Amino acid sequence: MALYEHVFLARQDVSSQQVEALVEQYKGVIEANGGKVGRIEHWGLKSLTYRINKNRKAHYALMDIDAPAPAVKEMERQMRFNEDILRFMTVSVEAHEEGPSAMLQKRDRDDRPRGGDRDRGDRDRGDRGDRGDRGDRGPRRPREDRE
Repeated sequence: MALYEHVFLARQDVSSQQVEALVEQYKGVIEANGGKVGRIEHWGLKSLTYRINKNRKAHYALMDIDAPAPAVKEMERQMRFNEDILRFMTVSVEAHEEGPSAMLQKRDRDDRPRGGDRDRGDRDRGDRGDRGDRGDRGPRRPREDRE
């Protein structure tokens, strides 16, 4: 059987429990067709880069799948009919990653306090001193002298 990573986006107005129910529904489709679902991750409600069907946010979910291609095709066919699913993508992989995905690692990294947070007034001005952006060029000439 082939290995796949499958990510889908669900509408922003469905609850987390409904997203979990969708995951279980599609997990059942895979298992009914002779496959297995490994890791399941809920990435939560995230902002979209652009609106999709009038939605500015979506619930993201990841599933690691070990199944024959017809099982994945059947799951994708059923997702096309579901109005709660905005987008989905299935990618064939050589091996599933161990541990949390990059998205969950990013969330863990974002939760930590950031080092080096300073007010803008604390910025190091380097060798410019108080000259600002003009550097050593001096002031501009009056407008009528310029061409």
